[in-house]
Amino acid sequence: MSSRHLARSISLRTLYEWDFFNKKRSWEDIAKRNIEETSPHFKEKDFVYQLVSGVVENQKKIDQIIAIAAPEWPINKITLIDRNVLRLGLYELLYGEEDEVPPKVAINEAIELAKSFGGSSSGKFINGVLGTVYREMKEEKDKKEEDE
Repeated sequence: MSSRHLARSISLRTLYEWDFFNKKRSWEDIAKRNIEETSPHFKEKDFVYQLVSGVVENQKKIDQIIAIAAPEWPINKITLIDRNVLRLGLYELLYGEEDEVPPKVAINEAIELAKSFGGSSSGKFINGVLGTVYREMKEEKDKKEEDE
């Protein structure tokens, strides 16, 4: 398992626990404990903190995007795992550095997390939502370039 994939896994577990306890516990403390329990000598701690803090800071906007991309699934009806995989994947897709994490890598990583931690249809669900957002982003970018 690559260190970046492990970082995403730790980030997902952190977001899951933070969401499970209705955001009443410190995500920083949860992340620190998850890192220490997983690998005390882990080299990608900063990446974990970057991902989790990015999701937390942009959660409202990310959740609005989920609501638009999956209108038949209200955010509170999406399973905790799937909801947080989507948040993590969308954060990387929307706010990540494209040269560091290309969109297709962000989507694939989210799908792999969903397959590992979610239910039998989680991978397909995550792929569908993130794929929809990615296509819309690409269309918007292409339209912008045409207008210039």
